[in-house]
Amino acid sequence: MKIVVLDGYTLNPGDISWDGLEQLGDLKVYDRTPEKEVIQRSINAEIILTNKTIIKSEHISQLPKLKYIGVLATGYNVVDIEAANERGIYVCNIPAYSTPSVAQMVFAHLLTITNRVEHYTSENKNGRWSSNIDFCYWDSPLTELSGKRFGVIGLGNIGKAVARIAKAFGMTVCAYTSKSQEQIGANVQKVELNELFRTCDIISLNCPLTPQTKELINKESLKLMKRECIIINTGRGPLVNEKDLADALNEGHISAYGADVLTVEPASDNNPLLKAKNAFITPHIAWASKEARQRLMNICVENVKAFINNQPQNVVNKC
Repeated sequence: MKIVVLDGYTLNPGDISWDGLEQLGDLKVYDRTPEKEVIQRSINAEIILTNKTIIKSEHISQLPKLKYIGVLATGYNVVDIEAANERGIYVCNIPAYSTPSVAQMVFAHLLTITNRVEHYTSENKNGRWSSNIDFCYWDSPLTELSGKRFGVIGLGNIGKAVARIAKAFGMTVCAYTSKSQEQIGANVQKVELNELFRTCDIISLNCPLTPQTKELINKESLKLMKRECIIINTGRGPLVNEKDLADALNEGHISAYGADVLTVEPASDNNPLLKAKNAFITPHIAWASKEARQRLMNICVENVKAFINNQPQNVVNKC
C-alpha cells in the first residue's frame, strides 16, 4: 500500500513521529506540494493525505490507483467531493482532535485583551516599572470577566468546551445554536442571534462556515453590539466581514477583536484587520499544540488502518 503525504510540515515539523503510518505501507512524506506536482507525486499512491493542498477533479481523474483521500484536518473543503464520489474514493477527516487547544486559544485571546500581560511585560523589559514613581501602573483598561455575559455562536464540541470555561470564570453563558434548551442543559441559555448581539459583553465564534454564517459579523450586526463588546473568532475567517469589523474597531464602535483565522491565509498584506485598533491576530495556530497534533496523527493512523481493514471510519462523502 503506497501512502503519500502531500503537505506534512504543519502537522509534523519534526517533533512527532510518522512511525504509525510507516507500519501501514510504503510512506512518502512531502513538507509541501505545489499544485503542479500533485499528480506526479501521487501517481502510484493508493492513499494520499493532505492538509491544505487542494485535490481537484482533474487530479483525481489522473490518479488511477487512488482509493482513499485522508484530510489532515476537520474541514474537508480542500477535496472535490463529487469527483471522489464518482470514482468511489473514500474521503475521511479528523474530527474533534483540537477541541481543548482551540478552546484554550479563545481564552488566550480574551485574556490578552482584558489583561494585556504581554504589553506590560514588554514595558517592564524596557524599564518602565523600574522608573515608575508608584508601586504599580497601568495604561489600558483592566477588565474582570466574572459577571460578564458571554455569548457562544455554535455549540459543537469546541463551543461546548468554551462555554464550560466561560462558566468557570463566573460568566453568564448564552448560545445561539440549533440544539434545544434541553440538549444544551441548564448552565447555558439558548437565545436568538440578535439578542446575543445586543446583550453580550463577549462573543465567541465557534460555528462552521456555511452560506448562512458567512459574514455573520457585518455592519448591521455590529451596530447591535455594545461598544464594550469583545469578539473572539477561532472558527473561520469569513464568518466576519473584515472591512466592516476593522471600521467598527477603528471608530470605537466595539472594544476589541481577537482572531486566530482570517479570510485569506496566509494573511494578505492589505487585510484591514492587521492594523486595526485593538485587533489581536494570531496565525491560525489554535490547533497546533503538540498534544493536538499528536491526537490528529493518532486518528489519522486509525483512519488509514480502518480503511485497510475494509471498515473505513470518519468518512465524509457518499462513496
